[in-house]
Amino acid sequence: MIADDGLAFLPGRFDRADQEALVAEVLAAVESAPFYTPRLPRTGAAMSVTQTNLGPLGWVADQAKGYRYEPHHPQTGRHWPPIPQLLLDLWRDVAGYPAAPEACLVNLYRDGARMGLHVDADEIAQDAPVVSVSLGDTALFRIGGPKRGDPTRSLRLSSGDVVVLGGVARHCFHGVDRVMAGTSRRVPGGGRINLTLRRVTAPHDVACDRTA
Repeated sequence: MIADDGLAFLPGRFDRADQEALVAEVLAAVESAPFYTPRLPRTGAAMSVTQTNLGPLGWVADQAKGYRYEPHHPQTGRHWPPIPQLLLDLWRDVAGYPAAPEACLVNLYRDGARMGLHVDADEIAQDAPVVSVSLGDTALFRIGGPKRGDPTRSLRLSSGDVVVLGGVARHCFHGVDRVMAGTSRRVPGGGRINLTLRRVTAPHDVACDRTA
């Protein structure tokens, strides 16, 4: 389903085998790039999700330097692991963008974690879509308009579903109200993994135009 505002909802885009493969690749990557708890720049409060990244660049947040992209894990100092081929293929198929993704933010939702309404605005390539993959427990995803007070609508995202935020939707507030515990066994230990593919730099910046 593709809406006029550029939002595309692709339910069941990944079958069970591909979901299991993606979960396995993420958990293998976590061995060298462990999940950590980001903190909000203004208050230093901990976010309710834990995070890691895949790809040449990773989105990080802390009170000292704010929101930004970095090539290294903030705790280990190591480069982020590569983006899995399944996700690179997905980007090629659905993004409609002339350059590869440079970042795959991995959010782990457990124990009542949620994500407040926000706009992804830290990327130079604001014309590139954001491609999101859901794995594990079903989530109630909410999207509004380009202003925080705009009306919102919600979607239930199950394991294997994909959402593409392009066009107007790329600049709309969105978040996760809640995760429905126990609706999937795909993620070991329960919960939900969300994979968000992003292009960070402009395509002509060939120094960063790589996939791993």
